Amino acid sequence: MPEIERLVGAPVQRVLTDAGYRGHKLPNPWKFKVFVDGQKRRVSKAIRRLMKRRAAVEPVIVHLKAEHRMGRNYLAHRMGDAINAILAAVGYNFRLLRRFIAQLLLRLIQVWLFRFAQRRQTISAAPQG
Repeated sequence: MPEIERLVGAPVQRVLTDAGYRGHKLPNPWKFKVFVDGQKRRVSKAIRRLMKRRAAVEPVIVHLKAEHRMGRNYLAHRMGDAINAILAAVGYNFRLLRRFIAQLLLRLIQVWLFRFAQRRQTISAAPQG
């Protein structure tokens, strides 16, 4: 914890961990700042809300690691870490955008085909004469 606070430059207010967390050997001031997923005691509504938020973000992180090559960083130093995270986020957002555009185009084609079929029906239903 002291190293994290030094690295971040601000005091750590709380740490949310998953159920696999098995404790720490930190001095007394940090004992009540660690909250484990599934913990029932000493958990306020705000912390429960943060744990739900963490649980919602975790599948995205797993997806980024699996599909966007974030499992291992091949770029050096802090700048490489930042570039790797940004590129993975760009790839993730690009995939979402590509899916949205594909659905939009599919819907536009469906509307176009529906209108085309309606015009054919009105032309064929017109009196021949």
